[in-house]
Amino acid sequence: MTTQSQPVAIELLGDQDFQPPANRMAGAGTAGLQELTDLERTDRLRRMREGTLGSIHSWELVTAVDGPGTRMTIFLNGCPLRCLYCHNPDTLNMRDGQPIESDELLRRIKRYRRIFRTTGGGITLSGGEALMQPAFTARILRGAREMGIHTALDTSGFLGAMATDEMIEDTNLVLLDVKSGDPDTYRKVTGRDLQPTISFGDRLAQHGTEVWVRFVLVPGLTDDPDNIDRVGQIVEKWPNVSRLEVLPFHQMAIDKWKNLGMTYTLEDVKPPSVEHVDKVREQLRRFDIAAVM
Repeated sequence: MTTQSQPVAIELLGDQDFQPPANRMAGAGTAGLQELTDLERTDRLRRMREGTLGSIHSWELVTAVDGPGTRMTIFLNGCPLRCLYCHNPDTLNMRDGQPIESDELLRRIKRYRRIFRTTGGGITLSGGEALMQPAFTARILRGAREMGIHTALDTSGFLGAMATDEMIEDTNLVLLDVKSGDPDTYRKVTGRDLQPTISFGDRLAQHGTEVWVRFVLVPGLTDDPDNIDRVGQIVEKWPNVSRLEVLPFHQMAIDKWKNLGMTYTLEDVKPPSVEHVDKVREQLRRFDIAAVM
């Protein structure tokens, strides 16, 4: 998950056991969930494979990010990428997450249906990488859709092959991170290959699933004009993309990296200026893309 914009937290009166954090850097939001710490390891793995048990880091209720309306964004643990600018490095390992039953999470989601209907919002499964837990993700998406709740999946697309056609049909919106248009740069940024993301984007186009593409602009890393053009060339092939968001790199996660004892190689990189971001957006507007933001 690479969302770089600031969420706006909201408070729900009358639901005192849930207090959304001021921003997602706090890593709060699991209070009140049923914890399953007494499960045997083998049984836990079996239940995770079948999707009745998941591993999550936290959740929050926010507006203005992660999809339309007020969203319940659920951060799942586990990610196959190692992005140099990872916003949530504390979600990288599945074993570090909090066990949660799918039925319990769906009961929690159900409680906010009125808020979702009023604001045109819904749930967003993020991470980490939600497709690291495909069976659990599928259950939550299906359960939410059966309740008439808008669903969104925030993903790098690297594990898109793990998403079944049924899972895609249960997803109203995909927030797809295209972290680079150049394969070599993509590997430098993530440690992985670009092609799986492109292949997943092609599948979403075939399904006609709405997509918001996200691209993080990192000075000296992803801002080469040729790389920007390649991003535009990839995205304009997908007529189902309703917007492309250029998200400026920031340093908000640096303390997380340090607290985890992880080496952060971008400490000296400054966020791009407003003029730099606007210039990149103008470059991408030359392509046949519905909206560049």
